[in-house]
Amino acid sequence: MKTVYTCFCTDVIHEGHLNILNEAKKLGRVIVGCLSDKALIRYNKFPTISQEERVKLYRSLPGVEEVVIQEQMHYGDVITLIHPDYIVHGDNWKTGPESSIREHVEKLLSAYGGQLIDVPYTYNEKVKKIDMQLREKLAMPEYRRKRLRQLLEMTPVVKTMEAHSGLTGLIVEKTVVENEGKLDQFDAMWVSSLCDSTAKGKPDIELVDMTSRFRTIEDITEVTTKPIIFDGDTGGLTEHFVYTVRSLERLGVSAVIIEDKTGLKKNSLFGTEVQQTQATIEEFSAKIAAGKKAQLTDDFMIIARIESLILERGMEDALNRAFAFVKAGADGIMIHSRKKDPSEICEFCDKFRAEDPKTPIVVVPTSFNTITEEELASHGVNIVIYANQLTRSAFPAMQQTAVDILKNHRAKEVDDRLMSIKDIITLIDEI
Repeated sequence: MKTVYTCFCTDVIHEGHLNILNEAKKLGRVIVGCLSDKALIRYNKFPTISQEERVKLYRSLPGVEEVVIQEQMHYGDVITLIHPDYIVHGDNWKTGPESSIREHVEKLLSAYGGQLIDVPYTYNEKVKKIDMQLREKLAMPEYRRKRLRQLLEMTPVVKTMEAHSGLTGLIVEKTVVENEGKLDQFDAMWVSSLCDSTAKGKPDIELVDMTSRFRTIEDITEVTTKPIIFDGDTGGLTEHFVYTVRSLERLGVSAVIIEDKTGLKKNSLFGTEVQQTQATIEEFSAKIAAGKKAQLTDDFMIIARIESLILERGMEDALNRAFAFVKAGADGIMIHSRKKDPSEICEFCDKFRAEDPKTPIVVVPTSFNTITEEELASHGVNIVIYANQLTRSAFPAMQQTAVDILKNHRAKEVDDRLMSIKDIITLIDEI
């Protein structure tokens, strides 16, 4: 009997999946692949049930004789293992980033005479509603909030991009690229005080109050599902910080990062060019402890940002603070530097990891931007935040467009470099 293979990455079986199974059964013995969690999060999907539960679900389907775990998105592992006569898939992968995976599968099959069968994708209101319900479930605070901790278990580096509006949130949510037969995407969003303030035309000195910043979070959470890391600046007064923690938890935010500075906030990239005051270890530890005591769930994370390297206080001071803040309850350590050479960041990570192998390390490679995520991971980094690149890319483009329209007294000269309104609104989902 011929061997037929199809891979599922769904948490809910609907008539579209059953249609694929029915077509597969006509061809022979059906083996279903369960795309692993690690592969799934690169595939613009996040599981709402565990890998084990998905395997159990697929095994219960009529006509399925075997279920295997598919670890590689481009099917190389299962094709080598199973050598299927047929691979059956919905025809929705003929276009978009997934088309490269289809090409790779077709090439692997053709090497030994296997055949690829594209089944027309099932589009109807019932299927659309199920897909929407899954997406809404992912957006719920209780699911979104715990996702950062889940990602830290699933992937070597949590790739995080700044978002400061619903539209930038959608860009982070929906940008998927293909590279060498693999899909990739951002894992989380960073709601930066700098970018939030800049979008409002305000200086980055904690002038924008928390109520306004929470509205930005709500704008983003209404249209996205990815976990959010919130830039809490200094955290403010300890008495205020405990309320911030509770509010962020309710909103479904996964983590807050607060920096160990006091007084009027100045952007870290100014370093010693402006007067910046670092809190004592005891003061900041007390703030962390108060925040941890106030939180109501185990999902939420408080991450301590250390400014010692920014303020040229030395490696020993940075490490002493890191170990003290972890002892006070910090769920992670963010180490910052404004040097273009990443060596001091790598040195810190290596020395911290020598004594603490588990606490997540966060870095923001704005200045030291030549180092790759893979290289950072080799030094024990868990979360990489691209903290302001969307804002910085948008402003020069908008400013040049304004200048050119003023110069030419019309919009024709700028039109070729503008994205069409039609393409923009395709980002926005309709109910």
